[in-house]
Amino acid sequence: MRETKKIVLMAFLMAIQIVISFIFLPVGENLKIYFTFIIVMIAAIIFNGYEVLIYAVIEDNIAFFLYPQGAYFFGYTLSAVLGILIYHLFLHDKVNIKRICLAKILVNLFVNVLLGSLWSMILYSKGYLYYLVSSLVKNTLMLPLEIIIFIVIYKLIGPLLYKEGLIKKSQLLQSKNDQPQ
Repeated sequence: MRETKKIVLMAFLMAIQIVISFIFLPVGENLKIYFTFIIVMIAAIIFNGYEVLIYAVIEDNIAFFLYPQGAYFFGYTLSAVLGILIYHLFLHDKVNIKRICLAKILVNLFVNVLLGSLWSMILYSKGYLYYLVSSLVKNTLMLPLEIIIFIVIYKLIGPLLYKEGLIKKSQLLQSKNDQPQ
């Protein structure tokens, strides 16, 4: 991470993610629709393995201290790390619609639903199933919309990231129709 450009970009993406985190749609008790996943996925594509881990830990902690909602809980930092790591594993080397879908499904179901429900149960004292069901409904309904939103945005900014030398050609989003036979 010695490149000044990457460090500045990392700080810029963290700032954007924190600002976007203030914009959400409440849909239930401890259940909100956020759009920060877009920035997290972009960071996972741009940065290497240890950089995404640093990104997740720093961003999550800065966001908490700027806008605390209750007591600090490390489980949410762990979720941030696991989420960006999953996106990184699926999207860092090659970006296509299949990989975007797989990464988003894993993050939504494993991190958001299973772990998020566990963290909510620990913090808010209701049963795990209570949080699991509401989170599963929300994350399942949002999944196609989140995938479409990310694809549209990444199709727009991917070429700019490539032009700036931040991503490789294989990281540009290509559909099957765009790829040579």
